Amino acid sequence: MRFPGLARLRTYPEQRSGRRLSIVTDSVNAGLLYGGVGTAILFGTLLAKRIGADLRLIERHEAPDAGQFGSVLATHGIDFPHPIDCVFSSWGTGASVPTFDRDLFLTTSWWTTKATRMAVAPQKIIYLLQEDERMFYPRGDERLRCEEVLAAQDLRFVVNSEMLLRHFAEGNEPLPHVARQGCWFNPAFPADHYYDDPESRKRRTKKNFLFYARPNNLRNLYWRGLETISAVIEEGILNPDDWSFIFIGRDLKPISLPGRVCPTMRENLPWSEYAALIREIDVGLSLIDTPHPSYPPLDLAASGAVVGTTTCGLKQSLAGHSENIVCVDPTVDGLKYGIRQAVAIASNEPLCASNYARNAIMRDWSLAFEPALQRCAALVT
Repeated sequence: MRFPGLARLRTYPEQRSGRRLSIVTDSVNAGLLYGGVGTAILFGTLLAKRIGADLRLIERHEAPDAGQFGSVLATHGIDFPHPIDCVFSSWGTGASVPTFDRDLFLTTSWWTTKATRMAVAPQKIIYLLQEDERMFYPRGDERLRCEEVLAAQDLRFVVNSEMLLRHFAEGNEPLPHVARQGCWFNPAFPADHYYDDPESRKRRTKKNFLFYARPNNLRNLYWRGLETISAVIEEGILNPDDWSFIFIGRDLKPISLPGRVCPTMRENLPWSEYAALIREIDVGLSLIDTPHPSYPPLDLAASGAVVGTTTCGLKQSLAGHSENIVCVDPTVDGLKYGIRQAVAIASNEPLCASNYARNAIMRDWSLAFEPALQRCAALVT
């Protein structure tokens, strides 16, 4: 089968009472929980509580791990008063999913949306859209099928960030019905985990530079990042005598940079360890060729670091979130300038602290989600 992930979600009818919300996703594992998957868990859980529904996790790629699901809720101080049902329903040998007339499905990608939409009525689906998923692909069959799902006029959307919603409304190749039929939230970075720790910075003999590195996620521009980091080392913008280099991400292999710099590689960290590492960073570089903020720049800025990231489409500045985020063109010269600016801000402690104190980053998921939760609850009750 050429597109196995698009296989119809297998279902069968059951008799039951009440209401149930199912989160349909690929996988819940430690390496994914501090991004979009974690957001889906939090939003789905709070929506289920809002509408008085039972909660079910449907995974398509691997057997669910209820412990990982629970760890996300515990980390954010969110409880759910009932047992959470877990179902592994792959396109191959996984179980069929029982359904009844008051089921609601929170889908988390165009492929889980398509698979679910073939099995249930579209009014039972809320599509949590966290990326212009067309940008995952070159022109071809995958992109064509993705765009067909996004173009559906009978779906309801919850969009992660006002900036991404504006991209669908006004950006290149707009899909204005996404904005008309959807609502948005800006993500939150709770201060229990994301906070400045200046005393820790003072105790270190070297400053820490972090690169968000995902070689197999093309939109993260891994090779452009290596090109730029090599250049700033060679030009003395980041002197290895003064800076430690840390790469965090996925699918990492040891490398050697100019000056015999061998970065520390960290991947698949539990959420709490990830947040603890982010608090140790002075300057970060997080590249993403997409028209929304993405999480790592906000993670870093919420934790007292200064970070360089890339412009894309309508995303030309993130100063509205924090002036410790420097947006630049994704050219080597542009990125070198961004790192130079980030180092200058980080070295100016009063300026860096002032920028941090004045940031507008959301700190409470319940408050961040509230307008979207109200909208969704009104639609389904």
